[in-house]
Amino acid sequence: MGKLPQEFLAKMKQLLGEEYDAFLASYEQPRQFGLRVNTGKISTAEFERLAPFHLKKIPWVENGYFYEEQDAPARHPFYYAGLYYLQEPSAMTPASVLPVCPGDRVLDLCAAPGGKATELGTRLCGQGLLVANDISASRAKALLKNIEVFGISNAFVTNEVPAKLAEQFQEFFDKILVDAPCSGEGMFRKDPAAAKAWDAGKPFACAKQQKEIITRAAQMLAPGGQLLYSTCTFSPEENEQVIAYLLDERSDMELLEIPQYAGFSPGIPAAADPEWMNAAEMQNTSDAFEGKYADLGKCVHIFPHKMSGEGHFLALLRKKNPAVSGDRADTLVCDRSMGMTERTESRIGGPADGQRKDRRKNRQGEVQRKAAAASKAETEILEEFLRDVTMPLDTSRLEIRRGQAYYVPEETRENKGLVFLRNGLYLGEVKKDRFEPSQSFAMALKKDTYAAMIDLDYRDERVIKYLKGETIDVGDLAEAGRKGWQLVCVNGYPLGWGKLAGGSLKNKYHSGWRMKY
Repeated sequence: MGKLPQEFLAKMKQLLGEEYDAFLASYEQPRQFGLRVNTGKISTAEFERLAPFHLKKIPWVENGYFYEEQDAPARHPFYYAGLYYLQEPSAMTPASVLPVCPGDRVLDLCAAPGGKATELGTRLCGQGLLVANDISASRAKALLKNIEVFGISNAFVTNEVPAKLAEQFQEFFDKILVDAPCSGEGMFRKDPAAAKAWDAGKPFACAKQQKEIITRAAQMLAPGGQLLYSTCTFSPEENEQVIAYLLDERSDMELLEIPQYAGFSPGIPAAADPEWMNAAEMQNTSDAFEGKYADLGKCVHIFPHKMSGEGHFLALLRKKNPAVSGDRADTLVCDRSMGMTERTESRIGGPADGQRKDRRKNRQGEVQRKAAAASKAETEILEEFLRDVTMPLDTSRLEIRRGQAYYVPEETRENKGLVFLRNGLYLGEVKKDRFEPSQSFAMALKKDTYAAMIDLDYRDERVIKYLKGETIDVGDLAEAGRKGWQLVCVNGYPLGWGKLAGGSLKNKYHSGWRMKY
């Protein structure tokens, strides 16, 4: 580890007190490598059986694993099949804490490159809506790719500023994740370049932006909904002080307890004081000030000297519901292992049943008008291809626009003026007399959900050739006379498409996704 900035070290000594020496010693330890299993495609038990890696469970993330650098999982076919996401272990925590259930409306406001959005989308199980947004157009493209690789079919990928989203989505979302842009102090061990780029003014500049972002997020949260704020920094200016600001600005927001794990450190109420660095000892902060923000102790810090990961901060908040008292507001119970949901209360603060029915009727009418605009021939061509797909599809969500076929989330059909990269799942292109399925459609298919399949073992050298864009001979796997579109899989999990003729598979794997030599 290179030299750390002196101003940063002084802040950490003030923040940690007696733990400072242990914190400093942690920078001499090697970084940890992690991957998170895509449980929308494969169970953790099956992954442990199948993956040829040196895996060790991350104890505080149910589908997270440590691996060894020598495993090189980014070069493995299972990575291209979307069976896991490579993610720093501490960074897995925010999405694992936010209680997302199938059917929820979910927003990841600062989503690129997609580490947290892919987990949120997986937990929706294709139900409800995931809005994944990033203000950077280039980063949003990386976000879209990761969502497509994970096979998420109900995502609306946007490229907007939070204020523009807030105009359309007032009190709309059940769950919101804000992994805010920050000074990155928690990543100094993983990325020494971040330490070199740090200066004492950066946390204050970031905090100004973070306060704007979290305020907009609160506007978009439905009554009874939950908001998870996180950063990968230690700075109180970007953590406790941002949460204190939100609580001061909005009396309808309250902090919730985060499920505890050995090694989690509580938030520090005294650090909400902008003058905390000037105190001789933080414990001497006035009782009145510390009492005002006592609930900040419900937040969580992850420090590298106490856990096997880098630095992180988490705060879980709920928007109070004036219509419901106590803890009954929007109670959700998820059985994540089965992907099932039980709501003990319906969405609170949403439209009445009659209004819901009217809106659904209007949406259905809009779908019918759009369907009528597409030629009957296009619809028939698409439907003919879909006969070989056994994965359930709601036909009312199918749209064809200028020959491009999409599977669109019900909630986003009437978006107005938002800049977006993808609305739902891109299925492919309807041409004059045929349908050409897309790469994203292949990734959204589950194991054994397409009738014509070429399945290769991950140790078969043809898998790598396919991922590099080469034509491969599959005569030993295909029935005599079989031809046409084939779903190419590795150990049963889809990789992409190929077109079969005479035992030879013409490669249709997305050119931009191909494995580099």
